Amino acid sequence: MFRSGVKAEIGNDLEVVGEGHDVDSAVAAIRATRPDVVLLDVHLPGGGGVGVLQQVLQGDPDAKFLGLSVSDAAEDVIGVIRAGARGYVTKSIKPAELVDAVRRIADGDAVFSPRLAGFVLDAFSGSIDVASVDEDLDRLSAREREVLRLIARGYAYKEVAKELFISIKTVETHVSSVLRKLQLSNRHQLTRWATDRKLV
Repeated sequence: MFRSGVKAEIGNDLEVVGEGHDVDSAVAAIRATRPDVVLLDVHLPGGGGVGVLQQVLQGDPDAKFLGLSVSDAAEDVIGVIRAGARGYVTKSIKPAELVDAVRRIADGDAVFSPRLAGFVLDAFSGSIDVASVDEDLDRLSAREREVLRLIARGYAYKEVAKELFISIKTVETHVSSVLRKLQLSNRHQLTRWATDRKLV
């Protein structure tokens, strides 16, 4: 549905030469059509946007990618930029702005939604320790990251359980696992860890 919506919104201004529903089909479509710009869903099933970037850029280092996601979390933005994307915008972008962003990427520019540009500057200025963000987060499962974010935002275990449709016991298990993997001892440290890395 989302792909159809994007296609309808930009189809009059840009030629859509192919599409993929997961990493494998996306990589196959990119290799078959060699588009000027790839509009890349950061959370594509089967390995995410980073998986697509790694596979495609290995054989075609000049391919140009624009990350697109509902997420404006620092680790998502930094992850795809480090992997080789030339820009990153969120799915709330207006159609005309998205068309402009694709054209600018095609021309060799870098494009970021305003809030996201700050993450990239912070990463390069050293305010965010990029290596540790990636390394530490890689230890966590997708569900553990969800629990981490909600806990860091101040949700009680009961509220996290309701939000994620899991039991309170499962939330406790995930929190214990996150604390162990990140070598933190309590919820307060976890919140500070996430805040320092702009994950909340």
